[in-house]
Amino acid sequence: MRSNVLKVDLLARVEGEGAFTATWRNGSEPDVKLRIFEPPRFFEALLQGRDFREAPDITARICGICPVAYQMSSVQAMETLCGVEVDPPIRDLRRLLYCGEWIESHVLHIYLLHAPDFLGYEDALRMAADHRGAVERGLALKKVGNDIVALLGGREIHPINVRVGGFYRAPKVDELRVLEKPLERALEQAAETVRWTAGLNFPDIERDYEYVSLRHPSEYPMGQGAIVSNRGIDCPPSGFEDHFVEEHVPHSTSLHAAVRERGEYVVGPMARFALNLDRLTPLAARLAKEAGLTTPCNNPFKSIVVRSIETVVAVEDALRIVRSYTGVERPAVPVTPRAGVGHGATEAPRGLLYHRYTLDSAGRIVNARIVPPTSQNQRSIELDVAAVIARRGDQPIEHLTWECEQAIRNYDPCISCSTHFLRLERRE
Repeated sequence: MRSNVLKVDLLARVEGEGAFTATWRNGSEPDVKLRIFEPPRFFEALLQGRDFREAPDITARICGICPVAYQMSSVQAMETLCGVEVDPPIRDLRRLLYCGEWIESHVLHIYLLHAPDFLGYEDALRMAADHRGAVERGLALKKVGNDIVALLGGREIHPINVRVGGFYRAPKVDELRVLEKPLERALEQAAETVRWTAGLNFPDIERDYEYVSLRHPSEYPMGQGAIVSNRGIDCPPSGFEDHFVEEHVPHSTSLHAAVRERGEYVVGPMARFALNLDRLTPLAARLAKEAGLTTPCNNPFKSIVVRSIETVVAVEDALRIVRSYTGVERPAVPVTPRAGVGHGATEAPRGLLYHRYTLDSAGRIVNARIVPPTSQNQRSIELDVAAVIARRGDQPIEHLTWECEQAIRNYDPCISCSTHFLRLERRE
């Protein structure tokens, strides 16, 4: 019986360096390997011995697309350990900053990285020749997200205004109100994005996923909440390591994550949507219904629609915060370090991001652990590609290759984020 081999040496339209290989015989289960070969970046080692207040600035350098998520998980871990809570207006400003990151990251993926797959273009530049209005809408929407991050974070890339306890500087009321009109236009553009993506053609492929995300008592999850799944997990961030484990695989410089004694799981927009449908903002809830999205949505190719719904959530929430902002009495609360272990979990655009830090009594970081979304999704990505091959393996090889690459891009994988693990062995 003839073996089939499908190989892509360099994935396009993803952040970082990766490839994949699939091997199968007709009638057999495909063996798929997402090969992440980008060198490890050892951020956990870079944090060792540093003052706990340095963590937000160091971790922000892990990713140029979602630095806010890394900052927020780190400050959450430190503040929980040190027993402090930020003032409510500061919490709102942090959520606004997070909204900015969701907007710019989701829109980048939807319009420039993912939509070309559905419309049959190799890249967004070729797509723009025939869909100029859509691309211009995406760029305008992304700019609003960039502006929010620049205003609150101090600059668009790798923000520098976040600190343990709050911000170094809080904006004045009139500085924030400048965002109101752009956000009103952005809300219209985000709603149109949902309608546009809902009209795309989706392969008829579904899988039964274990979804994992944060769940907050009253809001769509971004910066706070319990870790939950649709198969019974419900724990605070400090319980992450009780339920999840990471392991090395020979074909990847990124760890594979799994639910203990169960297997692969999915984080990201589809997980958040499945577990938090009742937490959508009003317009987002109406648009999800109009788009025909049901929960759970188990077609991974429809993740582009779910991302567009989350973009509406972020714009709608940002507009609410800007309109209600009356200033702050202090930009940060004082934080005194203490020895112990702190845990933080927030929702990066691509999914759950977990941080754990051990501090000594002087506030120095003894060790750190960071679990990014892409490493948590990696095994599920491989199984999605296997499902595509099993269902559509009779296609011409160039069409099958395209669809397999698209299945990987459904997750908006940030490969660079996933390769900063470090395993140390001490030998006496």
